[in-house]
Amino acid sequence: MAGGQLQVLGALDLAKTQWYHFTAIVIAGMGFFTDAYDLFCISLVTKLLGRIYYFDPSSTSPGTLPPNVSAAVTGVAFCGTLSGQLFFGWLGDKLGRKKVYGMTLMLMVICSIASGLSFGHTAKGVIATLCFFRFWLGFGIGGDYPLSATIMSEYANKKTRGAFIAAVFAMQGFGILTGGIVAIIISAAFKRHFDAPAYKDDRAGSTVPEADYIWRTILMLGALPAAMTYYWRMKMPETARYTALVAKNAKQAASDMSKVLQVDIVEEQEKVEQLTMKEANKFGLFSKEFARRHGLHLLGTTTTWFLLDIAFYSQNLFQKDIFSAIGWLPKADTMNAIEEVFRIARAQTLIALCGTVPGYWFTVAFIDTVGRFTIQLMGFFFMTVFILGLAIPYHHWTTKGNHIGFIIMYALTFFFANFGPNSTTFIVPAEIFPARLRSTCHGISAAAGKAGAIVGAFGFLYAAQSKDPAKRDKGYPAGIGVRNALFVLAASNLLGMIFTFLVPESKGKSLEEISGENEDEDQIDSAAAYNRTVPV
Repeated sequence: MAGGQLQVLGALDLAKTQWYHFTAIVIAGMGFFTDAYDLFCISLVTKLLGRIYYFDPSSTSPGTLPPNVSAAVTGVAFCGTLSGQLFFGWLGDKLGRKKVYGMTLMLMVICSIASGLSFGHTAKGVIATLCFFRFWLGFGIGGDYPLSATIMSEYANKKTRGAFIAAVFAMQGFGILTGGIVAIIISAAFKRHFDAPAYKDDRAGSTVPEADYIWRTILMLGALPAAMTYYWRMKMPETARYTALVAKNAKQAASDMSKVLQVDIVEEQEKVEQLTMKEANKFGLFSKEFARRHGLHLLGTTTTWFLLDIAFYSQNLFQKDIFSAIGWLPKADTMNAIEEVFRIARAQTLIALCGTVPGYWFTVAFIDTVGRFTIQLMGFFFMTVFILGLAIPYHHWTTKGNHIGFIIMYALTFFFANFGPNSTTFIVPAEIFPARLRSTCHGISAAAGKAGAIVGAFGFLYAAQSKDPAKRDKGYPAGIGVRNALFVLAASNLLGMIFTFLVPESKGKSLEEISGENEDEDQIDSAAAYNRTVPV
């Protein structure tokens, strides 16, 4: 440990795992649970929205959202998330983590409810209102990324910090899973009470008017976990690292952490002044000094998150299209509207249960022994391998009798995304930057990830379309097909593997040791040079 370490920060670094650690994981994690539920539940109901609002009685296939509308409904929340990550990340460093934390949660609660109440006399009106509220929902969700990661990293001890941040992020898996389960329960209940014929038997009758309540209920239920967490978020004290190193209030930091850790901590105002007056703790985000010390680190965290999210979100958001393409879901005209929601939700829940959720918890178990760098490199490698395993013999997977093999391979790509870069890209930016820029840099890295998600969500929608007009979704231009789109995803994972070499290992070190906040100039120079080239 560096000699200049404050007692309050040293106490946090060396603290045994206590009840407050688990409280912090749940409080921060419920935000992520809500984030995942809200972002992914839209993919469960887009086909239903098409049937309700874009029904064409003369068509032999059910109504679908036009390409531009589908892209807007699916991607608008990501645009909001990207903006929120940059804005709230910056605000978290300016006003403090705690002050901004409540704002993001209230925004999520209000906009989840408002999304379900989207109104309008025409289809365009309803979809436009939905898109408006989902943008602001995304804006609130965006703030949760840098704030939750930063708060957890600043509360945790150095021995198990990776596992604690990973556990917060792992709640995303439960959010996706819950989204699917909620959709299954609601659609099953409606199916029981409002039985309807298949589309091919009765085009108008296959979508009962009550089906409109299904998507609204699913979206609105996203407000529940966020609302339940609000009180506890407001009770959390500000992190000691922000209070001491950024707000320069040693007394408050010592007082807050004495209550949390239940030990006596000496306030060291003089030492705080000395630390914050060092040149090492004065440079800004756009300075040459930041570029010299952390420039390559920021490039590494942004590029790896960007490349990961291209693959991760394009697969997750368009699972239903892939399932249809391989014949795992029946043809749309053989089902009524409610049956289709049920089938899509069931397929997505199965993937979450088998591939998504376990991967997150493998990361929690192994990150502080194996290390961030190794897990990220391994994850990108196996994602590349399994996506190529889907793409090269794609025609084999789409023939009858081979669908189960496809699902297993597909689930394995998700497993290694989550026991890999999807977790580590979230963890590392919360550890390797100085306290006064930590939330901002995490926000920038996360925003790069969401830019990748937008590329994946919008790009894959068009790219995966078949060259054969008979197999193409209505209104879409010819794409490169699912097989070639999978090759593109494999290439982005391979690039992610290469850029991982820019990201330093942060396992087992204090945050100040990693960022160089306590070090002298010559120590920082040697550490920076070392971190730039070699994963420690």
